[in-house]
Amino acid sequence: MDLPIVVGVDGSEPSLRATDWAADEAALRGVPLRLVYASLWERYEGAALAADLGRPPERVRAQDIVETAAQRVHRRQPEVTVSTHTLPEEPEYALVRESRRATLLVTGIRGRGGITEALLGSVSLAVAGHAHCPMVVVRGSHDNQARSGTHGRIVVGVGERPTTPAAVRFAADEARRRGAVLDAVRAWRCPAYETTDHPLLVGEPARMHEQQAAEVLEKALHDIPADVEGHRRAVEGNTRTVLADASRGADLLVVGAERHHRHFGLQLGRVAHGVLHHSACPVALVPERE
Repeated sequence: MDLPIVVGVDGSEPSLRATDWAADEAALRGVPLRLVYASLWERYEGAALAADLGRPPERVRAQDIVETAAQRVHRRQPEVTVSTHTLPEEPEYALVRESRRATLLVTGIRGRGGITEALLGSVSLAVAGHAHCPMVVVRGSHDNQARSGTHGRIVVGVGERPTTPAAVRFAADEARRRGAVLDAVRAWRCPAYETTDHPLLVGEPARMHEQQAAEVLEKALHDIPADVEGHRRAVEGNTRTVLADASRGADLLVVGAERHHRHFGLQLGRVAHGVLHHSACPVALVPERE
């Protein structure tokens, strides 16, 4: 049985965009979609208090949210099988547990005030740090519509590993499903001390680092499927900035996240944390095993 795509919903516009994106992805993969709403409000406050305040009990509101999201999926992708689930627990814990039995976990963002798209909500950030399967945080659009496959370009950030990492494999699979170009990006920088000790050789260290980055890219894309068009780019600059810039005009930005057996879940480094906050398109975090 195919594992479902799980999407966290809460009735907000960001979660509606995440639902749209997840529905399109479920249709591409031919897998079910599982809509999950989790909250401890009623456990803490109780249905009686809700009635006193003239508000519906949380479970009624939760059911309305998941049913509305399910109807949205049916209108957008009628062939996708949808199930809905409301869970009386903290959303962070619920979604991390759900990720154990999912092919992909999808969430939206929740910001504050006038900079909603610049900030990542605490739930998505916490889940991103502990998900057991690849996770996509849907960013980029400032309305309540997700636009899938509009650019025909998947970007993957390539790290230092000499073999093809899980992030590259994930990105290549996404590119093949969508008929998109795979744009592999490796950022490089030349330490300042290497360019100041020998003034007559200023350009040599930079060329060496650029060549090393190009070699890493070549190794990373060596085993991608022949039917995927791959481009390689070695770009000078800070990795977070380079990948955020590359996300403009992309359908998806894919980065790896290291998993250490002595720790719980994904360990988000500065690169993953930075692109989650500043990417111009949805971001996929893919676990990398040691």
